[in-house]
Amino acid sequence: MNLIISMAVFALVASITPGPVNIVALSSGAQFGFRASQRHVAGATLGFVLLLVLMGLGLHEVLQRWPALTQGVQWAGVAFLLYMAFKLAADKGHLDAKESGRAPSMLYGAVMQWLNPKAWLACVAGMGAFVADGEARLVWQFAAVYLVVCYVSVGCWVYAGTFLRGYLSNAKGMRLFNRSMALLLVVCAGYLIRT
Repeated sequence: MNLIISMAVFALVASITPGPVNIVALSSGAQFGFRASQRHVAGATLGFVLLLVLMGLGLHEVLQRWPALTQGVQWAGVAFLLYMAFKLAADKGHLDAKESGRAPSMLYGAVMQWLNPKAWLACVAGMGAFVADGEARLVWQFAAVYLVVCYVSVGCWVYAGTFLRGYLSNAKGMRLFNRSMALLLVVCAGYLIRT
């Protein structure tokens, strides 16, 4: 039981801390509401859990052999973050989802995780801490714990955005909020370029 609690604490700390996926979840909740943003939450969760399982089953060894793949993922992540920042900055700030486009899709959330260096680091660190020997039972156990914790964590960011929606009831306020979120994504991209 102590191992499961430790896994859950690790998953919570890694999942609930700010990062690109959570910034988009916050913005989606503010702009599109809680229900419409659940596709993003589900996609981000499933995308991360798939990455975690593959990492536990040996993907990290492939990346160690070919470091250029890791750099490719990093640069793709930077490009994706800048694209998301542009989309947020260009948004008109309309709260009516029919007028202002659609909430991020399930695929969008999953792709974000695969291009998110924070997710890769969490997978490597988590597997190193809890499943260093690669035992399949522990890989799946950790993935099951992470599935629940990640879904709730990203969902909390969407809920926070939904709560803020009441304070961002006009297009001008929403534009300011979206541009602030875009700036945070650019900062994340800048951090990735420096590392």
